[in-house]
Amino acid sequence: MRGRPIGRRTLFALVTAGAGALVLPGSARAEDVRSIELGGAPTAVAVNPVTGLAYVTDPDAGTVTVLDQRTAAAGAVISVGGAPGAVAVDAKANRIYVANPPAGTVVVLDGRTHDLVSVIGAGAGASALAVDEQANRVYAASGDTGTLAVLDGVSCTLAALVPGPKPSLGGVAVDAGRKLAYCASTGTDSLEVFSIDSGKFVASVKVGARPTAVAVHAESGSVYVANSGIHHMSIVDAATRVERKTVLLRSESSALAVHQGTNTVYTNGGQNGLSRIDGGTGTLTGELSLGVNPGDVAVDQRTRTVFVTDPLHGRVSLVRDF
Repeated sequence: MRGRPIGRRTLFALVTAGAGALVLPGSARAEDVRSIELGGAPTAVAVNPVTGLAYVTDPDAGTVTVLDQRTAAAGAVISVGGAPGAVAVDAKANRIYVANPPAGTVVVLDGRTHDLVSVIGAGAGASALAVDEQANRVYAASGDTGTLAVLDGVSCTLAALVPGPKPSLGGVAVDAGRKLAYCASTGTDSLEVFSIDSGKFVASVKVGARPTAVAVHAESGSVYVANSGIHHMSIVDAATRVERKTVLLRSESSALAVHQGTNTVYTNGGQNGLSRIDGGTGTLTGELSLGVNPGDVAVDQRTRTVFVTDPLHGRVSLVRDF
């Protein structure tokens, strides 16, 4: 999951060197694209594959809006105050976690009633979230201090606040099976590896320029990194802890999500839309124009519906069969 959004996007320039040029695939078609008009500035999105509900934050309004993908309509609007940023879902416990970076807190909501459960102190600037459903833990990375907060999902308390090896952390993702967490370090162009067992950062992997979002494929252990300062996505091997491949995109990407069943990665590094990548081969397999530069990206693990926020126009797109 990504940290604070970075708005800089540039036009794509294809540069060839040496033997030849890279050919990108043409535009792909999705079976169904629907837009939900929310108004405001919908920024981050997360989806619960069990209930089919998605949650969208609006930092300007201090709210979280509930979306029902079955009806492609907005439902409840939950006031959480502050300037909510990242949002994450624990589908097993049916809880929603919302980061409030200015306050350094994480708001906990009940997924059934949408009532406030708790507000947890997570350290100054806590802006990126990831959930470990197996351990009922939540990880909050700080873009200000570089700390990683470990939150107990049962007691809703701060279990640990770990100083990071770098001054600023962006997106964070958890590999529960291998007991690792990965944090993007935007200022140092690296991916920081955190051992859940030892409670320490144990490695650093060089990736692309200004990494902002991270996702993990649970079965293979592959780590996907969106680089907001260069036109490619990084793929990191969990075993060797090296960047094993880069995938050329039409623009910088700041958000991505992986569908676990197919190892398909969706990122906003397309030309005014989405790019689809085969995580196994590391190849770009499709592009879908939405007419906008998307904000955040999330995918429903059950239906494979992709959610894309558009903060500029106040809408969320639901993309099916892409």
